[in-house]
Amino acid sequence: MIFLVVALLLLGVVLGTVAHAPLTVSVAVGLVIAVWLGVFAIRERYGRRRSTSAH
Repeated sequence: MIFLVVALLLLGVVLGTVAHAPLTVSVAVGLVIAVWLGVFAIRERYGRRRSTSAH
C-alpha cells in the first residue's frame, strides 16, 4: 500500500513538472526516454538470447 502511495506521489510531481515545462522540452525529454528504453529492451533481448544459448 505504501508503494502505491509513493508511486502516485512521484507521478504527481512528474506530471506537475511537465505541465509547467514548455511543450518542446517535454517532447524532447519524452523522446530521450523512449530511445533509452528502446536501447535497453534491445540489449536485454540480445543479452538473454546469448546467455541461454551458451548454457
